[in-house]
Amino acid sequence: MRVLWTLFKVMIGLAIAIPVGILVLAVTMGVLGTLVGLAFFALRLACIAFVGYGLYRVVRFFLRPAPKAAAPVIHELPQVDPYYTAAMRELDSELGPSAR
Repeated sequence: MRVLWTLFKVMIGLAIAIPVGILVLAVTMGVLGTLVGLAFFALRLACIAFVGYGLYRVVRFFLRPAPKAAAPVIHELPQVDPYYTAAMRELDSELGPSAR
C-alpha cells in the first residue's frame, strides 16, 4: 500500500509539474523570442543609420565649399602676475633661496 501511495503522489506531482513546466517553457521562449526580435531590429536600425551617415558624409564631401587657407594663429603667453612674483621674492627673502 505504501508503494501505491508513493506512486499516486508522484503521479499527482507530475500531473501538476508537467503542464506548469510547459507553460513556463512557453513563456520563456516568448520572452527570448521577443529579445531576439528586438536585437535584430536594433541591428537593422544600426545598419540603416550607418548607411545614412555614410551618404551624409559623401554628400558633405562633394557639396562643401573649398577650404580657405587660414592665417596662422600665434598665441602669446599670458603676462606674469606681478603680485605672484612679489610674493615669491618676499618668501625667498624670509626663507632663503634654498627653500625651493
